[in-house]
Amino acid sequence: MFDRNPDLSGRRTFLGQLAGTAGAMVAGAALPGALGATPAVGSADADHWLDGLKGKYRQVFDTFGIDDGFGLAYAATFLNTQGPKPDAGAVVVLRHAGFPLALGDAIWAKYKLGEAMNVKDPATGAIAVKNPFLRPKPGVLLTDDMAIDKLLTRGVVFGGCNVALQVLSGRMAGNAKVTAEVALKEWTAGLIPGITIVPSGVWAVNRAQVAGCTYCSAG
Repeated sequence: MFDRNPDLSGRRTFLGQLAGTAGAMVAGAALPGALGATPAVGSADADHWLDGLKGKYRQVFDTFGIDDGFGLAYAATFLNTQGPKPDAGAVVVLRHAGFPLALGDAIWAKYKLGEAMNVKDPATGAIAVKNPFLRPKPGVLLTDDMAIDKLLTRGVVFGGCNVALQVLSGRMAGNAKVTAEVALKEWTAGLIPGITIVPSGVWAVNRAQVAGCTYCSAG
């Protein structure tokens, strides 16, 4: 699962798949409407989203694809390599095709997100029927520290893109045989506690850098 082949043809294939995902996202819901929508949750918290960010050394991980959870692994590695007296803080922005990482197991199961996003569960090798990066068994992931619940416990600040929430929930509504409106409500209720919905992922990347974070592409 964690073989990152540097072959250029593989890279082109990945980019093509990513572009296809982007097209599917736009096709599933009205993008202009999503861009103008007030965040379903967290709108009052957006300006205070980064209040809990600590540390002299700060980095934001721009996670725009699931990519075997490498965006989460990068955040864990950043914190783990700060030396014996760490003075660091990490921000993970879940946007575009990376947004489903913000969702709990029930949404992954009901909306068949593993199948839709072609995500395999490293514990079974089969298509994921739950969020494989949330509360996994020890030894399943590349490093246990990359689990979302563990990162939250360590004070990592997570932001989920409101635009991706609006668009992807509409796109995936048919998987659960519900309307786009119902899907949005269920996805909003199914967010992992501790993850804040922000106006957009690109907004969040900007605000994190204003707050002193260096940028890491983690798609």
